Amino acid sequence: MDDPLTRAVGADLGATVVDASVVHGGDVAAAFRLTLDDGRTVFAKTHPAPPPGCFTTEAAGLGWLRDADAPGIAVPEVLAVDDGPPARLVLAWIDAGAPAPSTEADLGRGLAALHRAGAPSFGREDRRTTGSRGLPNEPCATWPDFYATQRLLPLARLARDARALPDAAVEDLVALAGRLDSVGGPPEPPARLHGDLWAGNRLVGAGGTSWLIDPAAHGGHREFDLAMMRLFGGFGPGCFAAYQEVAPLADGWEDRVALHQVAPLVVHAVKFGGGYVGAATDAIARYR
Repeated sequence: MDDPLTRAVGADLGATVVDASVVHGGDVAAAFRLTLDDGRTVFAKTHPAPPPGCFTTEAAGLGWLRDADAPGIAVPEVLAVDDGPPARLVLAWIDAGAPAPSTEADLGRGLAALHRAGAPSFGREDRRTTGSRGLPNEPCATWPDFYATQRLLPLARLARDARALPDAAVEDLVALAGRLDSVGGPPEPPARLHGDLWAGNRLVGAGGTSWLIDPAAHGGHREFDLAMMRLFGGFGPGCFAAYQEVAPLADGWEDRVALHQVAPLVVHAVKFGGGYVGAATDAIARYR
């Protein structure tokens, strides 16, 4: 194999890439399974023109999640990263496996431990943006301040500029940003969040271990990860039951699920339109 990516990865890892195959599933980067002449297999992804700091931000997020050393979940090791050219992120390869009877409960308990590891603030100390729309992550002292200034108000501007939501829904979104103290539940310390935890970003590996990939890691409200998991499905009831057993959520959490889903729904309405427009509008309207 001889192209800029495989040459760069080979230099990063002190070996030669002898085989490459495409890995499908991502919607932004191109991903590959690479085999090295020393017998290792690695995962690598690249992008011809990524947003500034794209891969180094993801690598920092993976390292931060991995540092929590939460039992029951795993995070792949970052082997190399460079914002290019060629831009690349190289991770240890994860062999797919079948879920074990304890996989969902282990994930729930592991997420509770991950969240409990905490964060210095809401947002990110390095202030790096995350997600395909580059949402800000300025450090904030409280969750209402963070969710309003770093999520809802920037998303309202994006939705207005793209005409992705009806004008009334955008106005309601702005108004909601000012009401979070009254609808957001009791104060909680910042949790260590994956930040984009839909089923496609959880891989089940050998032995039924859940691996977390592609984070938009930041300090946030722990209910956000759990609401994101419920938005698109793919996680069993045993996961949520185990989480609740070891780290019970504050009273009224059921009424706040849609509140935390507002941000990802608006992102999807901006990116894809379609049914996400109605879903985002309905979620916002719940908190008028």
